[in-house]
Amino acid sequence: MSMIDKIDWEKMNNLIPVVTQDSNTNEVLMLAYMNKEALELTLNTKIAHYFSRSKQRIWKKGETSGHIQNVKEILLDCDNDTVLLKVEQIGVACHTGRKSCFFTNLETNEEVSEVKIDTTSAYGVIDTLYHTIYERKNANPKESYTAKLLKGKENSMLKKVVEEAGEFTFAVKDNDEEEIVYEAADLMYHCLVAMASKNINPDRVKQELARRFGISGIEEKNSRKED
Repeated sequence: MSMIDKIDWEKMNNLIPVVTQDSNTNEVLMLAYMNKEALELTLNTKIAHYFSRSKQRIWKKGETSGHIQNVKEILLDCDNDTVLLKVEQIGVACHTGRKSCFFTNLETNEEVSEVKIDTTSAYGVIDTLYHTIYERKNANPKESYTAKLLKGKENSMLKKVVEEAGEFTFAVKDNDEEEIVYEAADLMYHCLVAMASKNINPDRVKQELARRFGISGIEEKNSRKED
């Protein structure tokens, strides 16, 4: 019986936790999840692949940043429901530019490791902004406008989306290029806040746009009616 077959995928709702560790230093780099396909890809390619719950798809670690993980060893725990990956980390493991995703002391709230790489250009402004917004969920609403939106009443947050959409519409109507750009940025930010409140990564919007690429608008609307 193969290692994959030892795992009770049904019991684990088809996702198993994966602890990823630096093969040289034994430092824990991150915790992620794999479905069966991701584990098979990892075994076959010797490059770490995970299943992203926020993106709802297979995710090759480093596919955007180039910070891939070369797998040196794969271990299954005694209960056959958790995997330990020992990897050679190229670059950094964390999207913040730190080597490890574990860098905040829970008792003191102190960041115990420094940013090693500026990942903004690698991930793009939309993804970086979304991650920043997501992290504001735990911020003080008195100190962060984003936290105030996220922790306030949902209707208040959604009214801002409608308000910004209206202002964008008027900017287009007035043919004011600077205002169009300014209001589009406001609208995009507030849409990302609303998405973060529902844990929806913008990558899923990109996937949907990619699905529609090459399909006429009429065909796309008809397909939704059939569903």
